[in-house]
Amino acid sequence: MAKKVEISVEEKLRALFDLQLIDSRIDQIRSIRGELPLEVEDLENEIEGLNKRLESFENEIKESEDGIKFEENSISTSKENHKKYEGDLKKVRNNREYNAIVKEQEFQELEIKLSEKKISQYKEIIENKTVVLDEQKNKIKDRKSHLKAKNSELGEILKETDKEEKTLLSKSKEFEKKIEDKLIDAYKRIRSNVRNGLAVVPIERNASGGSYFTIPPQVQMEIASRQKIITDEYSGRILVDPKLAEEEMDKMKSIFEKCSTKLTKDELNSIREALPEMFKTGWGATR
Repeated sequence: MAKKVEISVEEKLRALFDLQLIDSRIDQIRSIRGELPLEVEDLENEIEGLNKRLESFENEIKESEDGIKFEENSISTSKENHKKYEGDLKKVRNNREYNAIVKEQEFQELEIKLSEKKISQYKEIIENKTVVLDEQKNKIKDRKSHLKAKNSELGEILKETDKEEKTLLSKSKEFEKKIEDKLIDAYKRIRSNVRNGLAVVPIERNASGGSYFTIPPQVQMEIASRQKIITDEYSGRILVDPKLAEEEMDKMKSIFEKCSTKLTKDELNSIREALPEMFKTGWGATR
């Protein structure tokens, strides 16, 4: 692995602030997509669940239909047996045989009634499940239509931002290479622990960007001297002086313009506004 060229503290601060601007723009691009990817995933999972329920209802209907066929066959068998016993009654020789055959006939009649009751129950199940099945199919159709719209919306956003995001991710890695690993690790750690992912901020109104805690004049002078990396004791963010921030934002504006040919004035301004309020007066003209 190639050894990183040693650079001055000021160059490190500039590289860190440039990296922050790039990463903040990437964050903003991802926020444009917002909850859409999650909404699409949720809809896909919901449709999958609905299809499983649909399959379950269809299986219940099929089981009921098979049950009806089975009971109809049972009724047919019982009727045949009953008819056979009717003939046997004409051949009886005593009361014992007669009573035995009559009992068999009564048993077949009970079997027929039981089967008819089961058929009635199966038909009721089919009727109820068919209503639910139709509702389920309509719900799936509605969710699929909604999913199609969300996918289309997400596709349009990805189409407009994917190229820019990939370019900026490449730029982010490029700028990371200019900074020592230990400092990059600290930068990433701070980014993951603070609001809006802002690890490097300028001083504004004698305080750290986004903070109300005043920074002592002596510390501000040290920050402005750019001789060492100084962090805010309250938020842990790396601090840079306003002039450095102004210069780097003007420089990075051209990079953002190159990354997206569709970037409008409002979008460029929104990049600035994605950072704290202290950047609002510091970007200069936009195209």
